[in-house]
Amino acid sequence: MDTSRSLILIEDDAAFARTLGKSFERRGYSVMLATSFEEARVLLETRNPRFAVVDLKLSGHSSGLACVQMLHEHDADMLIVVLTGFASIGTAVEAIKLGACQYLAKPSNTDDIEAAFGHLAGNVDHELPERATSIKTLEWETIHGVLAETDFNISEAARRLGMHRRTLARKLEKQRVK
Repeated sequence: MDTSRSLILIEDDAAFARTLGKSFERRGYSVMLATSFEEARVLLETRNPRFAVVDLKLSGHSSGLACVQMLHEHDADMLIVVLTGFASIGTAVEAIKLGACQYLAKPSNTDDIEAAFGHLAGNVDHELPERATSIKTLEWETIHGVLAETDFNISEAARRLGMHRRTLARKLEKQRVK
């Protein structure tokens, strides 16, 4: 088996994991599936994947950021892409600091992820925004930063933000990333 095309997929949504895994297999990757930090840790005891795709928000107490850190410590050369439906600047920065090479908002497909594996260097020609960040965007990023700090615990995040839990839940429902 070609270990240069081995990939670990850490995703707790079974249907999405199955679809994405099969798509990578059709492209010649050997895919290992894990639904949590612990499952990924066990797989790494016997396998050494070259690539990783990690969901930021895993069910239970598993954190995608903790998985990124573990994967990077296991192999600093592993190419790790973080996928999330809860994108924010704060979690993107943390993922990169912990060893991810890219951070993609869902929905992302196999083409997007493969392109992210190949896009390792920064781009000085990246287009800069014409206007300042809006207050709504700053609020959204602050909320997601606090959510990430609290492992996506809405009650604790609402307490830290000084708002009622239902208010926070409504804001998240209105701004859901699809």
